[in-house]
Amino acid sequence: MEDPPTFLGLIEDHSLSPDVVILPIPYELTTSYGQGTVEGPESCLRASAQVELYDPRLSKDLPAGAIIRTEEPWSSEAGSLTEQLESITEYLSKWLSDSSIFPVILGGEHGLLPAQISALQNHPELDGNLEKLTLIQFDAHADLRDELDGDQWSHACAARRSLDSGIGKIIQIGVRAWSREEANFSRHDNRVHTHLASELLSISHGVESWELLMNKLAILSGPVWISVDIDVLEGYLVPSTGTPVPGGLTWWHLESAMAQIFDSKASVIGADVVETVPDLQGSLTPFTAAMIATRLVGGHIHRSIQ
Repeated sequence: MEDPPTFLGLIEDHSLSPDVVILPIPYELTTSYGQGTVEGPESCLRASAQVELYDPRLSKDLPAGAIIRTEEPWSSEAGSLTEQLESITEYLSKWLSDSSIFPVILGGEHGLLPAQISALQNHPELDGNLEKLTLIQFDAHADLRDELDGDQWSHACAARRSLDSGIGKIIQIGVRAWSREEANFSRHDNRVHTHLASELLSISHGVESWELLMNKLAILSGPVWISVDIDVLEGYLVPSTGTPVPGGLTWWHLESAMAQIFDSKASVIGADVVETVPDLQGSLTPFTAAMIATRLVGGHIHRSIQ
């Protein structure tokens, strides 16, 4: 039997306590357009073996002295959606309550976000108070609906349910597909700061808007979770993601924004990369997801050795 893939194709020693843990969650129950995110985590791991280990922020190639562990994927036979989410919370709680370990979650649909937030309740830097947490959400969609087709736990409601759980702030970057309900909610809830792709990439004011966002990220402080829905990128970079939307960020926008977060005074306590779907032809979508995860890991290691 073939060995399961490891992140970056690294040989791992699971007898050692990890500095970084990769957590595959092949969860897919509420996708509303394209399917296939259940296969996303494994495809991302397999693609990561082709990612270059050089990171200019580090003096050595990845893992650059850090111990990276790829965990067995989450699985559950639970019969209901809420039971599935509770199972994800249970799977994550061990890793999301330890400040000495940097978790990177590979999804799976974005509907798993509320389960992640629940698992963060006991993180030492939050101490049971999710109001201390800032969620940085890179996403084509606001995910602020109260329900979609009668389902309050749809992936389209992930950010709204996370706010319901008590998080203090969401900074949304790259949104370009949202409903009137979501636009009104963002406008009237001071916990939500939405930076539309149309503003960030505007022909007339895009450079100014992007610089203002980068300045905002540079002064971040306190506990931060980074959530990257890969559809934040322009579709040619992620052709198989489930809900692609034209007009997205370039790779360099996303990479520079993530780097800026790690260069701030914020404490990045973890991250997720979601909505990966294997390509029918080629492998650009999972490779792009693997690149994102690699940059997140590199940013954490860079911070940890400063």
